[in-house]
Amino acid sequence: MKNNTKQSAARNYSVAALIVALIACIITFFLGIIRGLVAAQVTTVANVENLQRYLLVSAGFIVIGVAAYAILEPERVRRFLTGRQARYGSNAFIMSIAFAGILIIGNVLAYQNPVPIGDLTEDQVNTLAPETLAAIKKLPQKVSAIAFFSQNSNKVSATELLDKIKSNSNGKFEYQFIDPDRDPQAAINAGITGDGKILLQMGEQKEIVAFASETELLKGMLRLLNPGNNVIYFLTGHGEKDVEQSSETSMTRAKSTLESKNYVVKTLNLAAENQIPEDASVIVIAGPIKPVSKNEVTLLEEYLNNGGSLVVMEDPTILTEFGDEPDPLADMLATDWGILLDNDVVIDLGSADPTVAVSAFYDSSHTITRNMNQLATYFPFTRSLSVAAQMEGITTSQLVQTVERSWGETDFTTLSQGGGQLGFDEGVETPGPMTIVIASEKSTPKSRVVVYGSSTFVIDKYFDASGNGDLFINSVDWTAEQEDIIELTPKTPTERTFTPPSQFQWIAILLGSVLIIPGLVVLAGISTWLTRRRQG
Repeated sequence: MKNNTKQSAARNYSVAALIVALIACIITFFLGIIRGLVAAQVTTVANVENLQRYLLVSAGFIVIGVAAYAILEPERVRRFLTGRQARYGSNAFIMSIAFAGILIIGNVLAYQNPVPIGDLTEDQVNTLAPETLAAIKKLPQKVSAIAFFSQNSNKVSATELLDKIKSNSNGKFEYQFIDPDRDPQAAINAGITGDGKILLQMGEQKEIVAFASETELLKGMLRLLNPGNNVIYFLTGHGEKDVEQSSETSMTRAKSTLESKNYVVKTLNLAAENQIPEDASVIVIAGPIKPVSKNEVTLLEEYLNNGGSLVVMEDPTILTEFGDEPDPLADMLATDWGILLDNDVVIDLGSADPTVAVSAFYDSSHTITRNMNQLATYFPFTRSLSVAAQMEGITTSQLVQTVERSWGETDFTTLSQGGGQLGFDEGVETPGPMTIVIASEKSTPKSRVVVYGSSTFVIDKYFDASGNGDLFINSVDWTAEQEDIIELTPKTPTERTFTPPSQFQWIAILLGSVLIIPGLVVLAGISTWLTRRRQG
């Protein structure tokens, strides 16, 4: 009788131990879900360390409950471990452990040895841009990145991006993370204020990146390559395109892109200043409506003779107020450089709009256009350019030409009225292909000039049209003698809007993937087991 009583008490205690283990398992499961939500920054808790402690305690009760049951019911545990179901279950358990081990080892190896994978996104957002890869290749020495991210910042995407750069750097890039809350002195020494910023250091040079994106990191590397002593002046005072304020004909995109490559962009009213600043690397004349005066051209001529550089964009006279006034700038280009600005408008029958000339041929031997063959450039209402007899000490390249089915239209009356029938007048007008961009370089003293027959092609409306912006920025890089950063122009990514799920939706997604779907699989397994047991 006493033995039966003892067995009954032991059984009651063993059942209680199993119930405790089951309750602890349920608590552990839900605490694990909450911990996962906190890690994913979907929700927050007052004290993460306490949550972690509760999770460990509940897991401990599972172990204690199972151990107590094994002590109180050794015979049942023995039969369970040595029975037929145990043998089958152990095989399945061993296979599951092996499968999980393969997954873990495979993920660890993949994480430690990242390799490029296929990228099927529209903008190739999971692949480093060619400009970034080229910038990494041109780094003269190793760059160290220190990412300052606190515990409150999600550093997953930053880690992935920095890993991509490191794996493509051939040893030229390394990074580490520092928590500015735990090590505030490191942040102070680096000049970091705020969270989520990255310090790039190459030798003695340092640049701070505002946030972890590929475009911002590329800009940071470009600032290391181009330390910022190049000043680009845009001439004003003649109705040129505005680089300061947005309008239908402004060039603010050109300015911001130059600044992203660490150029300093300023304006210059030469008529008022009557001198060219000593720090001028390049002067850009973008579509003057009135002629540049003789005195200003004399100053520009002296600047070029002393090793300066110039980018000239003169529109067809039909788009200006030149009238019959002389054009001292065009005269200087013809006399000193052998570049003639033809008085016409290019009509391109190879284009969808004949008044928009399209690039058909690039000079692939020139630094500006050597890699432009995959990009078209569009020039609305452009004049053609011609090269006079080759001048001694000057190397001239016709960078961009149109198709043969084009010509230089001189009937401005028909063009201005619109609706008239345009046609090539043989013997009067020049047949294609038409040259619309020319680059020239003098050897002594070394000075460079790039001339365009249009300024409209680079206004904000057309700047991002295929290769338009690339061609202009490449021209500035070349004239500023910054060949190392040509073709490293940061691109503006396609903007998309994404509405993140609400907290309830995040929880529903997590429960669906962690609880409901696995639960259905478990229920199906239990149902199959019960059916087979009834069948014997």
